Amino acid sequence: MKTSSDGPLHQRLSVEFLHRINSGAWPEGEPVPSESQLCAEFGVSRGPVRQALAALRREGNLVGGRGRPPVARRTAPSQPFATFLSFTEWAESIGREPGQRTIEVSRRRASQPAAARLGLTEADFVVELVRLRLLDGVPAMLERSSFVGEVGQHLFDFDPDSGSVNAELLRRGVDLYRARHTIDAIAAGTADAELLEVRPREPLLRVRRITSSSDGEPLEYGDDRYLPAMATFTIENTIEGRTTAGRYPTTPHHRTEED
Repeated sequence: MKTSSDGPLHQRLSVEFLHRINSGAWPEGEPVPSESQLCAEFGVSRGPVRQALAALRREGNLVGGRGRPPVARRTAPSQPFATFLSFTEWAESIGREPGQRTIEVSRRRASQPAAARLGLTEADFVVELVRLRLLDGVPAMLERSSFVGEVGQHLFDFDPDSGSVNAELLRRGVDLYRARHTIDAIAAGTADAELLEVRPREPLLRVRRITSSSDGEPLEYGDDRYLPAMATFTIENTIEGRTTAGRYPTTPHHRTEED
């Protein structure tokens, strides 16, 4: 099995089955092996196999049923808000290989959007990080982050290609406590299109993020642009603890990265 020995058996089976779908080992549109075949292959009882297949059905990775064998279906991986702060953690949680290619790390004056959201002036300096994020080696998201100076300075002695920036900043004691996200759609500008290997003006899913300390001090402004085919986002709530989501009107013109 591709996964580690950690976690309940049905979850490890689910990760392995999802990997087979995403890798093409179980071709899209084709029936997957039967429960009895999977039990024999992995040497397990029917219960964990059935739970693992049911989890994939809920996520839309298996379709069919009611007398028909389940069929594999590849879907855009979904990122819950619980893992919104770390692309690396999210990718690993769904059995995908995270990657990154650093485009730029620089100290520069704050852009107007970053200054407004970080409580700075456009004369103040920030540390800007631009990275292309990958899933299984394929471009998935273009990440732009502007950090206040005392936080961003840590990036100059860290290789952003080596892994999670958030994990490194937390390791260094940076108080990344809370993040607020705003999600909308945007047309790819020329620079974004080239890096993400799409045509200009193709739709992207934009996630703007303000990360603050436990005292409410803004530390980072992020502008992440995802390929819609590579990621979606989910909100989960319960009757005991409702999650509030806002909906706001957008400017009635076709926005691009210059807006």
